[in-house]
Amino acid sequence: QVQLVESGGGLVQTGGSLRLSCAASRSISSINVMGWYRQTPGNQREFVAFIDTGSTRYAASVKGRSTISRDNAKNTVDLQMSSLKPEDTAVYYCYAYVAGTIYWGQGTQVTVSS
Repeated sequence: QVQLVESGGGLVQTGGSLRLSCAASRSISSINVMGWYRQTPGNQREFVAFIDTGSTRYAASVKGRSTISRDNAKNTVDLQMSSLKPEDTAVYYCYAYVAGTIYWGQGTQVTVSS
């Protein structure tokens, strides 16, 4: 089991950057897969990015503009986003896949103004 807390969301202008951070309640060194989804009102959560022990993967919509990283010493997973667009506006959720269960954070709001 793990608790996740996101931070770093906020209001940013088009073209700006944000760094989202996800802090875990315990060591993440044994958690193979962690990542980010996002959700807008009335829509399902959509995949943004994940990182495992050896690779990363991004949704086409953010690829080239985002970088996911993990720090096993700090038990954090970060998502650096740049060249933000209004369509990136959403609540961003961190997740961890542990022993067949997906754990979610509470989410952090990102709003990109045009």
